[in-house]
Amino acid sequence: MMKIAEVKNDVMGQFHDALYLGDVRERVKILENAGHLPLAYITAAVHGLHDIAERLAADLGDNVPSVPAGKKASLLIPPSPVLCAGDWPLLMVSKGIFEGGLDDTGRGETEDYEEAADADWGEALDIGEVDNLQNGDISLMLEDEVVHEENDEEGGWDLEDLDLPADAETPKTAAVGRSAIFVAPTPGMPVSQIWVQKSSLAAEHAAAGNFDTAMRLLSRQLGIRNFTPLKSQFIDLHLGSHSYLRAFTSAPLISVAVERGWNESASPNVRGPPALVFSFSQLEEKLKAGYKATTAGKFSEALRQFMSILHTIPLIVVETRREVDEVKELIIIVKEYVLGLQMELKRRELKDNPIRQQELAAYFTHCKPPASALETCTIECYDCLLQGTNLSTAANFARRLLETNPSNENQARTARQVLQAAEKNMKDATQLNYDFRNPFVVCGATYVPIYRGQKDITCPYCSTHFVPSQQGQLCTVCELAGVGADASGLLCSPSQIR
Repeated sequence: MMKIAEVKNDVMGQFHDALYLGDVRERVKILENAGHLPLAYITAAVHGLHDIAERLAADLGDNVPSVPAGKKASLLIPPSPVLCAGDWPLLMVSKGIFEGGLDDTGRGETEDYEEAADADWGEALDIGEVDNLQNGDISLMLEDEVVHEENDEEGGWDLEDLDLPADAETPKTAAVGRSAIFVAPTPGMPVSQIWVQKSSLAAEHAAAGNFDTAMRLLSRQLGIRNFTPLKSQFIDLHLGSHSYLRAFTSAPLISVAVERGWNESASPNVRGPPALVFSFSQLEEKLKAGYKATTAGKFSEALRQFMSILHTIPLIVVETRREVDEVKELIIIVKEYVLGLQMELKRRELKDNPIRQQELAAYFTHCKPPASALETCTIECYDCLLQGTNLSTAANFARRLLETNPSNENQARTARQVLQAAEKNMKDATQLNYDFRNPFVVCGATYVPIYRGQKDITCPYCSTHFVPSQQGQLCTVCELAGVGADASGLLCSPSQIR
């Protein structure tokens, strides 16, 4: 590399290579050629190259730099390589079958035979007389062997003239040696890679373990930019779509992909989609649990259930278009609950601001809670308004409660009493930022009404409305998407792709 840098006139690269190699003389030479004589002198003097240092000192004259004396220091020089005969590292490459392997098939046996032929008994070996055999008898035996060899040339046993049946096969001894070479089969495509190539659903990409493409799909489809709440769902999807088998103690675990809808009659060459741990029925159960917690006044628990639904919907897969519509409807229901519960929890924190408390209580009733929760919210709202002597607005909520035909007679009686009290003085003591005659939606960040005709922006995932100043901010309801981001829409079913 240093030679290449020298040819390219790369002084800096040449100096770096000299540092790596520990070549002090080359470093001094490079510094001298570059015109840095003081540095070259110091390098030579520090490393004990006194002859070069004296020559450079003569060139510097009175400008010889001083080197501190009396200090013992260890030089940072890399260790010299032990072997310098060739390039390092070298890998042992064995010859393949087509690199002389066919020509060398019988070479080993031939060489062994030649070595055996060249061997002798050795001059120091002393062979005694064999019992009952004289030297003359031995010579006669040798002559007989010569005669037999001559007879072999005349025809011998005529083994070549054997009559064999026509269907007899000659054993292929030469092919045995070649077939003994093991050729590993070509590895097939991993099932997880097949899942990624065949699907555009983020849940199936996450199940395949390809979290990067799953996040890209969610960002493009729903405008999601905060993936921290989805981390546990991603891991659950990946682990739930794979099974792990242990073969031997010293062997690694074998990962087996678990496919959705697999049966014994399925073709082994056709791979199904991954099995998913999340389903729409699970979300319905969580929705019921959230309803129950809201009715019981356990708002923190209810909020946790609804947020869990919002964080799971992007990673579920349904089969039919009807189920897709149900998923989209579920998003609207849940985001209304989350917004209402957030305002209710915020209202309970504002104990020193009764006007803001009354406004948030009024906004909560417009978040479309179920009938059982709506009755409780409405009663809580007009009770708060009565404490603030806003009788006209309280009478409106009492009238809304009576229109729902409450099952609890005590609640209906209380609502009628509120109406009677308000009819005597239909005025509000304070001005509220609330007009029940003008339809509106509530901003998910500032909790202020956005009346019909006013400009607003929405979350691309949960469709919560926001004032324009929240453009680009993280949605405070779903905590996933960016407000006002461009997105193509929810994709949760293969039927949307066909």
